[in-house]
Amino acid sequence: MPNDKPRRVRGWIFDVYPSNFGEMAVWVIAETGERIKLTDKFQPSIYVSGRQEDIEGLACGFHSNQDIASWGFTYKFASPVDAEKSKVLEITLKDCRKIPAFTKEVLRLGDYLGYEIHNCDLQGDRAYFFSHDLFPLAFLEVKVFNSGLKYTLLDSVERVNYSVPPLRIMQIDVKIDKRGKIANFDDPICSLSVVQAEKQITIETDDEGRKLQQLAKLVKELDPDIIITKGGDSYLFSYLIQRAIINGVLEDFVLSRDNIPFVAKKLQGRTFFSYGRTFYKAPTTRLFGRIHIDETNTFILNESSFQGLFEVARTCRVPLHTASRSSIGSSMSSLQFYQAVKDDILLPRNKSIPESFKSAYELLVGDRGGFVYEPKVGIHDGIGEVDFSSMYPSLMVNNNISAETVLCKCCPDSSLRIPELNYNICEKRRGVVPKALKLILSKRLTYKRLKEQIKDPKLREIYDNRQIALKWILVTCFGYLGYKNAKFGTVDGHIGVCAFGRDAFLKTARIAESRGFEVVHGIVDSLWLKKENSTLEEYAALCKKISKEIGVPLNFEGKYKWIVFLPSKIHPNIGVLKRYYGVMEDDKLKVRGIEVRKRDTPKFVHDAQMDMIKVFSLASNSKEFVEKIPEALRVIKDYRQRLINGEVPVWDLIVTKHLSKNPKHYKQRISQAIAAEQLLKEGAEVHAGKNVTFLFTDSKNKRFERRVKAEQMLEKGVNADVRKYLHLLYSSAANLLSFSNYTAKSVHDAIRGYETKNLYSYLNAQE
Repeated sequence: MPNDKPRRVRGWIFDVYPSNFGEMAVWVIAETGERIKLTDKFQPSIYVSGRQEDIEGLACGFHSNQDIASWGFTYKFASPVDAEKSKVLEITLKDCRKIPAFTKEVLRLGDYLGYEIHNCDLQGDRAYFFSHDLFPLAFLEVKVFNSGLKYTLLDSVERVNYSVPPLRIMQIDVKIDKRGKIANFDDPICSLSVVQAEKQITIETDDEGRKLQQLAKLVKELDPDIIITKGGDSYLFSYLIQRAIINGVLEDFVLSRDNIPFVAKKLQGRTFFSYGRTFYKAPTTRLFGRIHIDETNTFILNESSFQGLFEVARTCRVPLHTASRSSIGSSMSSLQFYQAVKDDILLPRNKSIPESFKSAYELLVGDRGGFVYEPKVGIHDGIGEVDFSSMYPSLMVNNNISAETVLCKCCPDSSLRIPELNYNICEKRRGVVPKALKLILSKRLTYKRLKEQIKDPKLREIYDNRQIALKWILVTCFGYLGYKNAKFGTVDGHIGVCAFGRDAFLKTARIAESRGFEVVHGIVDSLWLKKENSTLEEYAALCKKISKEIGVPLNFEGKYKWIVFLPSKIHPNIGVLKRYYGVMEDDKLKVRGIEVRKRDTPKFVHDAQMDMIKVFSLASNSKEFVEKIPEALRVIKDYRQRLINGEVPVWDLIVTKHLSKNPKHYKQRISQAIAAEQLLKEGAEVHAGKNVTFLFTDSKNKRFERRVKAEQMLEKGVNADVRKYLHLLYSSAANLLSFSNYTAKSVHDAIRGYETKNLYSYLNAQE
C-alpha cells in the first residue's frame, strides 16, 4: 500500500510566487535552517456584479472559456457602502496570471460599463496569503499532501514578541570600467564583489563572461536569502543582463534560488505625484526564492532597518520584496484589503464612492484642515511640549471613520456626528479603515511601552524600529483617507477627521488655559505651553485630564531649557509653524525646518550649522544663549577659513536637488535642470521624480552650463564656487538668529567683529 502519510515542515514562510500553471511556489525556512521549496495548487476567484439578468447572461457564455475552472453565484457586499449582501457572480480561474486578460475581456463584453469587476487587482502572492490567512515570516507547520499544502498557523500578526529566522544577507557591488564620463551598457565590468557575514569576495578575472558565471556560482554556494544592491532596480541588473547577453552567458547568469534565469527585456519605471512632490519609482527586478532589495528604491528599510521591514510585511500581509519598495500607503491598503476580504466586502476595481454635495457654506465651514496657533517669534525659556499620540488615526478609530460609515444610509439619526458639518456616522457596523488601524495603533503603543521598559539595548532597538515602521503607516493613513484612488477612502471622512481634530485641539487649549498655561505655539496635534515655575507633576496632571476628556493619549514630551521659534524669511514678524530649534532639560536637541533637516543641504553647510547649534545647546537659558553667540560665530569663521583655504573636500559641497519635472520642461535654467541636461547629453537616464547631485562651479556665469557640474561628471581640477558656498554658510547661520533680524550680510560683518548687539537689543526689548 502506498504511504500517504504527509510530510511535515515547521518553519517560517519566506517567499511565494506563481510557478507552474495553476500552482504557487512556496519557500519555507525550516527550524533546522534548511531552505525548502514546496508547491501548492492555487486557483483565485474574482467577482462580477451588476444587474442580475446581465451577469446571468454573462455566465452562460463561460462554458467555452478555457481559463475558467468553475463559476457560481454567491452573496457578498458588492460595494463598501452596501448595508446588505447582494448576489454576485464568483469566477474561479485556473491560474492567477490569467486575471488581467480575463478582466479586460469581461469589461469588453459589457462595453466597459455593464459589469463591475471585483478583487481583480490582487496580485497572485497577495491573494494566496489572504485566502490561506497567512502573512510573510509567519511561523507555521505545513503538511505536504499530493493534493497540495495544509497550513497550521503557529503565529499571529498581533504578536509583538515574535521571532524571525536568521537570514543570510548578501551585498553585491559592481565596478564598471567607464569609457566615458557616464557609465553605460557598452562599458565592460571591471570587478564584481560580494559581502556576506563579514566575508568579502572580489571577482577580477579577465574574462567578463566568466565574472558573471562566477558571481552566479558564488550566490548559489553562499545561498543568501536577501540580496542588497545599490541601483539594482533602476540600472545595475539591467546592465548585468546586457553584459551577460553580449558575452553569451545569459542562461548561466542565474541569481534566483529557483534557478529561474533573467528575462532580457527593458522595463520602464513610472513617475507619479503624491503629497505635493513628484516621485520616480524604478521597475522591480524580481528574484525567485530570494528577496532583492535596492537600497536606492526602498523607503521603509532606510527609515527603520530590517526589523521595520519585517513588521510592515507581517502586519500588512505584504510580500517582502513588495514591502521593501511599496509606498507606506500601498502597504496600509493591503491591510485594508485583507480586512475587507475577511468581512465579505468585495474590492472595487476603481474607487466608486463619490464625495457628497456640499454648499459653499459647508465647504467654508468643513474643509479647513487642522487648527494652529501661530508661534510667538523669539527665544523662550521654560516651555513645555505636549503631543497627542497618533491623534488622527486614533480619532478615525474612536469615531468609526471609513468610506462606508460616514453618511451611511442605515443610521441617519445616529448620535455620532461630525462636528460643524453634523454628518452622521454609522452605529451598526465598524468600518474597514478603523478595524485595520486599530491593530496598528495597539501594536505601536505596545512597542513604545516595551522600548521604555526593556533594558537590553538590542531588544530596545528592535522595538524602536518596529514602532517607527508602524508610525509611518499611521502618519499616512489620514492623507490616504482622502486620496482619490484609495478604495476605502472618503473625502467626507477626511474632512470629518479634521473637524474632530480641530474640536479636540480647541478643547485641549481651553483646558490648558484654565489651568494657568499660556499657549505659545500649537499645530494640529502638538502644543507648546508656558507657565511660570510649572512642575512636571502639573504637566502630567494636565495630560491625564485631557487624555480622559478627548479619548486620545496626550503625552508630555518634555520641558525646554530654551526654544527658538523662527520667523518667515519674507515676513520677519510672522512665525513659521515648523521652523524652530531648542534643547530640553534632558539635553535632547529638537530641530525642525532649518538646513540640518533639509535634504538639499550640502554636508559642509549641514556640519557648520550643526556645530553652531551644539554650541548653543550648552546654554541653560536665553541669557546664556546670547553669551554663546561669539563662540557660535567663531564656528562659522572656522568653516569659512577652511573653505577659502581649499581644505573642504569637494564631496562635502555636493548639492542634491529634486526634479519635479523632466529637464526639458523647465522654463527657467535652474541648477538641477542644468545638471540634468549635462547628464542627458552623456547618455544617462534622467526622469522627473529623481534626485540630481551637482557642484556649484560658477553660479553667476552668463553661460548656464558653467554654473554647475553634475556629480557624475566631476573631474580633477574642477573648482567650487567659493562665493556661492560662503553665502550658503552665512545664510545657515543667519537662519538660526533670524528672530533678531540677522541676515547673511550681518553674519559676515559679525564674524569680523563678533558683534552681538542685535541679540542684546532683542533681549532688552523683550524685557
